[in-house]
Amino acid sequence: MVRLSAEPLEGVNTVVGPESLVDAIVGADAVVVALALTPDTEGILGRNEFELMEKHAWVVNVGRGRHIVTEDLVWALQEGEIGGAALDVTNPEPLPEGHPLWAMPNCIITPHIGNTPAMAVPLLSARIAENVRRYVNGEPLVGCIDPELGY
Repeated sequence: MVRLSAEPLEGVNTVVGPESLVDAIVGADAVVVALALTPDTEGILGRNEFELMEKHAWVVNVGRGRHIVTEDLVWALQEGEIGGAALDVTNPEPLPEGHPLWAMPNCIITPHIGNTPAMAVPLLSARIAENVRRYVNGEPLVGCIDPELGY
């Protein structure tokens, strides 16, 4: 797993920092993009990264469409540089009618439904309740935005 902090994470075999993204991509069977969109993460996957991936590897994007350079993804799929893509988000979004990704047999597109109300509402409700409790008790809130990080 590549994350901002390379600190160990329960359930994850290997955690590395962003400086090791290339090393993590090489040899991966799947690359899952689930991160905040910031100036540092926009276009994080493009032609260079696709060329490093295994020919059978799939890219799964449940983050933001602008994490992937769309034209480079189209190229990688058409040329067999990667095995496929599963996209819950695209750039642009919605993807226009007639866009090449719609017709590609190695590309699955879902309508930005990766975070359904059935999943999000219980998680957000618990977070809100916890933060109200913390606020009333004068404790630090959880999940606050860090303007320096951009999320």
